[in-house]
Amino acid sequence: MAPLLTPTDEARAAAARIAELSGRGHHEVALVLGSGWSEVVTGLADPGSAVTIAPADLPGFATPAVAGHRGTVTSCLVDGVPLLSVAGRTHLYEGRGTGPVVHPAHVAAASGARALVLTNAAGGLRDDLAVGDLVLIRDHLNLTGRSPLTGPLFVDMVDAYSPRLRAAAADAMAAVDAGRPSEGVYAAMPGPQYETPAEIHMLRTLGADLVGMSTVPETITARGLGLDVVAVSLVTNLAAGVTGQPLDHSEVLAAGAAGSARLTGALRALVPAVARC
Repeated sequence: MAPLLTPTDEARAAAARIAELSGRGHHEVALVLGSGWSEVVTGLADPGSAVTIAPADLPGFATPAVAGHRGTVTSCLVDGVPLLSVAGRTHLYEGRGTGPVVHPAHVAAASGARALVLTNAAGGLRDDLAVGDLVLIRDHLNLTGRSPLTGPLFVDMVDAYSPRLRAAAADAMAAVDAGRPSEGVYAAMPGPQYETPAEIHMLRTLGADLVGMSTVPETITARGLGLDVVAVSLVTNLAAGVTGQPLDHSEVLAAGAAGSARLTGALRALVPAVARC
């Protein structure tokens, strides 16, 4: 798709600073690590290839306000593929506007990336999903009431999550994860409160398989910038009303910590597969 957006001036400045500090003027793939995923950054890079930068040293990046988001930007190689990894995202519910939320997508484009890999923690809505499952997002419901776009920017969202990249990612993840990941529809809610049982019933009726509070603004922006997107949810809890148990953010962090080695292996397989697809 031809880009309808161009990277912001702040994104171009951040990309230039990353290139200066890392010695890499181009990154093939960009990755945003969501809640529960941040610890995989320590084992993701090829040995000796990682250059880690604090967000405060880069224009436009906000320090993460949510527990479980490491707050680093890393340039590295993954099986020889230049990767720009952002460990920690800004969410709409933080009240900073859409700009900081989608800034990593703009930086990805300014750094030369062709593909953006998004990860998140999600509540599972489908009966066959269990805590610890990895699910490739095939489509989304934007129920945040917000868009990162302003003006007459009519971005085509058909196949927003690239079928080609999803297939390549699924093959790569299956080879290291002893099972092919399923696919699902992700519902983005505004947060920060968790959903009520009635809201979960509504989401199931609408066809959602997963629910969370991120990912969709970055996807919309990435598509406007001409990037291909592949997104992976880690099921960290079963949504309200499914088990009858109360929900807590510590569940999210615990699920990520428990599966960190598995998540690292999945991403080490996924990144080069996406780059070479």
